Amino acid sequence: MTIGAAGHPKVTEFTRSPGMPRRGFSLPDNNPETGIDLRPVGLVQGDLAANLCRDGGALPLAGGPFAFTACEMFVAGTEGVTINFATLGDLTGWAEQTGPATMRAISAKLDLLSRPRPDFAGMAVDRPRLMGIVNVTPDSFSDGGDFLDSDTAISHGRELVAAGADLLDIGGESTRPGSEPTSPDAELARVLPVIAGLADCGVPLSIDTRRGMVMDAALKSGVSVVNDITALGDDPDAPGIAARHGASVILMHMLGRPRDMQVEPRYGHAPYEIMQFFKDRVAVCEQAGVPRDRIAVDPGIGFGKNDDHNLKILAEAAIFHGLGCAVVIGASRKSFIGRVADVDDARSRLAGSLAAAALAAGQGAQILRVHDVAETRQALAILDGAFIGR
Repeated sequence: MTIGAAGHPKVTEFTRSPGMPRRGFSLPDNNPETGIDLRPVGLVQGDLAANLCRDGGALPLAGGPFAFTACEMFVAGTEGVTINFATLGDLTGWAEQTGPATMRAISAKLDLLSRPRPDFAGMAVDRPRLMGIVNVTPDSFSDGGDFLDSDTAISHGRELVAAGADLLDIGGESTRPGSEPTSPDAELARVLPVIAGLADCGVPLSIDTRRGMVMDAALKSGVSVVNDITALGDDPDAPGIAARHGASVILMHMLGRPRDMQVEPRYGHAPYEIMQFFKDRVAVCEQAGVPRDRIAVDPGIGFGKNDDHNLKILAEAAIFHGLGCAVVIGASRKSFIGRVADVDDARSRLAGSLAAAALAAGQGAQILRVHDVAETRQALAILDGAFIGR
């Protein structure tokens, strides 16, 4: 096992055991709390989920409409990372045999995975919520320049709310691959008039920024959520600013910076390694005074990931529920969809975007960041009616 730049275990190779071990693993500092991570698998919905939870064969996933019947367990030891799959009964049976410390750790992690999530920014997250994108930029990858004019951006935001957006994300700096930074003054000049114009739109507003001074000004102007591609890590004042305003925050993972993040990104196991990053950033936010119930995490589809990484994150996003936070997925119109489905024009990637949204919803993601709100709402209604509501 090698160590990544942030000091996390960087997986180079996994050892897969044929069954649950009956002896304890070698854990870092003999601490099961830091050495074990669980990914919920065997997800079920509807009446089957309710019946299995009642009979003890499943646990609810983050208190939502899904339940999980088994787990993939990652154990980081001195010799590497071991993966095992087990039903919930086998997992708890192994933990009991391994010892009290492991049993306490497994119980705590299952509790984080299963407990209902509190409201986020005033929104109940018992079903997927849609975050509509308002890019007040000249160069965003999908709609750069379309809404640079304040009045046009305000009108677009209101149209997204009318289409069913539960939250609006307003950004004044493009973070597409290869983009260069925008000055703070230019960013403020773009977003503040739009925030003022959308203050009465009826849904919470989010500021998409990595700069503390922009966060501060936006929060003073009526925004209630900070969405930061650097997970409040670019500006050392950012966690304190969010805490002082009582803001909710979305911590996103990015490998590198927009100008270089897509230059041969490498992971041994992207979801697991991103999980380790989030553990650190959630701890930093809590220490600064931002409680966990005001934190959501976004694994950053397309931000320092290749196509295989992006698809694996979508397929295994349930691992992030182990943080006890709401999970945000933003895959809408992104370039990996174009490469996988051979669609060059970002505006023509609706079908792929809806498929990605369905995958994310099927992993229990509570917030989907999308361009096409009406179409995504329609797709989720079908999923809800066919699976969750039956």
